[in-house]
Amino acid sequence: MIEVKVARIGVEASSQAYVVMLQEKDGERVLPIWIGKPEAEAIAAHVNGVPHDRPMTHDLAASLIAGLGALLRRVQVVRVVKGTFHGELHLTRAGSPVVVDARPSDAIAIAVRLDAPIFVADQLFDDEADDAGVPPAPLVEGDQLSPEELQRRLTRLRPEDFGRFIP
Repeated sequence: MIEVKVARIGVEASSQAYVVMLQEKDGERVLPIWIGKPEAEAIAAHVNGVPHDRPMTHDLAASLIAGLGALLRRVQVVRVVKGTFHGELHLTRAGSPVVVDARPSDAIAIAVRLDAPIFVADQLFDDEADDAGVPPAPLVEGDQLSPEELQRRLTRLRPEDFGRFIP
């Protein structure tokens, strides 16, 4: 598992879908995960300190975890199945570990509220992830690629990748 941070949230240009960009905490690699608008807004609102008059759904989930005497130890993005990411909440309650299946977007929204670390399975950053429907991290102006890396990226492109995420 590789610890990551929420690097940014954006909108993918061609489909107007929301994307959370997870970046290695001590590295350069970025993993984009396409998420729903409510989850994107929930993550962005909390990260940017936007106040709400009433608790939002992810605030409620965080309050339930604390109210039940549990501690969120970490969130993990564990795999991709048929292009869909799968996540987990790793909690401790009464000294016992509890693992809860969760959409990564919901898990991330809860993690940022409870200051819990976020981890991504190593293989999601590897070439095998390409076959699971995970697109390459978008290039940013000024990126320097070796000829080998450029060739690898070009061979991984699909027609539907054109026009993807613009930060």
